[in-house]
Amino acid sequence: MAGLIERSDAEGVAVLCLNRPEVLNALSPKLFEELRAHVDRLAGEADSVGCVVLRGAGRSFSAGNDLRAIQAGARAPSAHFQAETLDRLERLPQPVIASVQGHCYTGALELVLACDLLVAAESARFADTHGKWGMTPTWGMSQRLPRRIGPLHAKELMWTGRAVSGAEAFAIGLANHCVPDAELESRTLALAREIAANSWFTLRTEKQLLRGGEALALADALAFERANSPGAGPDMPERLANFGKRG
Repeated sequence: MAGLIERSDAEGVAVLCLNRPEVLNALSPKLFEELRAHVDRLAGEADSVGCVVLRGAGRSFSAGNDLRAIQAGARAPSAHFQAETLDRLERLPQPVIASVQGHCYTGALELVLACDLLVAAESARFADTHGKWGMTPTWGMSQRLPRRIGPLHAKELMWTGRAVSGAEAFAIGLANHCVPDAELESRTLALAREIAANSWFTLRTEKQLLRGGEALALADALAFERANSPGAGPDMPERLANFGKRG
């Protein structure tokens, strides 16, 4: 039986796919339980997985939190289970790329904001609709969105609830790339493979350094880097020896 999250691996890249296309991959508590299990497993696979892709099956990445499941009484195992799952996703040692087509609303936007990079299809539509339903964010919107796109753009999106296209998401710094829908999968995987072709030791270390210094003043962040960078990795001699060689 297919899971609510499907995983596939190739060439050092793990792809996690939200698999509820019949309801636009709405984020039910059960889906989050499966996502947490996959994320926790990936956290221990830094030596076999160099990069992670998060995508959605069907015509949308995700329409957001599953309001029908909430109305039916579905509950996560703990009060902040979803938010803590996003924290764990953000802390994965591997770079994580969100690949987004169609809807990416509210809870889904919070989900992709916990990823490191984002490739948007032209059909992508990003919105924070908390205000439409009289809800307030608890999964990180008020903190991650302004850090990604700046407070000016974040306040407008949060307070109006309007949807922005893939092209506008790229323009305001929410997405790294905006590509034709037909190229979304191939372009995302190409980016993931390009990342995974580099030293995984370097990737893991740089992600730790970026996270460790992001809340510090520049002088403190520079000192943090000097104190915590481990220097050359174990794969450096082999990489130098292969420099200039043709495969």
